[in-house]
Amino acid sequence: MQIETLAIALGLTVIASQTSAQERKLKRSELPAAVQQAAAAQTRGAKVRGYSTEKENGQVTYEVEMTMRGHKRDVTLDSAGTVLEVEEQVSLDSLPAAVRTGLRQLAGSGHITKVESLTKRGTLVAYEARVRTGTKRSEIQVGPDGKPLAHPE
Repeated sequence: MQIETLAIALGLTVIASQTSAQERKLKRSELPAAVQQAAAAQTRGAKVRGYSTEKENGQVTYEVEMTMRGHKRDVTLDSAGTVLEVEEQVSLDSLPAAVRTGLRQLAGSGHITKVESLTKRGTLVAYEARVRTGTKRSEIQVGPDGKPLAHPE
């Protein structure tokens, strides 16, 4: 039994190291031309914090991390420069009442420390919140209507 547990733990460690090894920091000049153009358009008026690339499920994506109007914003692009996803920090107070209620219900006794809107291909799909309960940290998500999601986005 202990050997099986050790083998599983070792396998998960290998998988985790392979996953994290796939993300790589880049300079702007290393981005494909189409991604550079799209990134320039997405970062107007923002302070760029960095660029990275990642291969997930066989697809290469590029992420631009920035700070815009005092809050964090991350944009994920494909190789053609198409915006796939935008994660944008929002204040809890700015959200519709149903979303605030849904997040607070899922957080339970935990403290919501950060909220982001998740937009995929131009459509708002979820709100994600980081929650701290004692020393434990977790993430929760609700849909744009404030209801729990059937699957994580």
